[in-house]
Amino acid sequence: MRKIELEIVALSHSITQTHSYAVVLGEVNGLRRLPIVIGGFEAQAIAVALEKMQPSRPLTHDLMKNFMNAFSIELHEVVISNLQEGIFYSKLICSSNDETIEIDSRTSDALALAVRFGCPIYTFENILNSAGILLDDPAGKKSSKPVTPTIQEHEKGAEDDLKALNLDELQQLLQEVLEQEDYIRAIAIRDEINSRKSK
Repeated sequence: MRKIELEIVALSHSITQTHSYAVVLGEVNGLRRLPIVIGGFEAQAIAVALEKMQPSRPLTHDLMKNFMNAFSIELHEVVISNLQEGIFYSKLICSSNDETIEIDSRTSDALALAVRFGCPIYTFENILNSAGILLDDPAGKKSSKPVTPTIQEHEKGAEDDLKALNLDELQQLLQEVLEQEDYIRAIAIRDEINSRKSK
């Protein structure tokens, strides 16, 4: 299967929902986004690396990178390889002494390491088709400018009763929240749309 390269475009969280975080991956030279819900510690680990912060003591992922460097293990790429029941599975593609090794990893840990090593992130078409969100591009142009990841905080707004909306209204609402880059709400709307399409 052909691999599709992704890059981290946003890290979002709601300050009123302590366990609600999302890392948003964007298709390189494409319009699709892949939001992945992660935990608070994982979000912090990714944010620290994105912001190039230097903690006084190494975080777990910094320790892992130092350990790999000490034993001449290179991280070449991260592959989001599977999606089962809403859970993403990933692999670290590493090499040591001319031997390539695939190591299973939680996706959040894989992304935290990818940011630290500066290695590419990939996934497959079937995963983007089932869990991705397509951004509207009225001009029909793909942006060639580099993407700078953003870290966002969102106040909890009025809750939409998604079940009361029809499919067209859900699609319209999805485009509105994507324009506002509110990926947490976009995930909920996308899941509601997908659950209706699967019935």
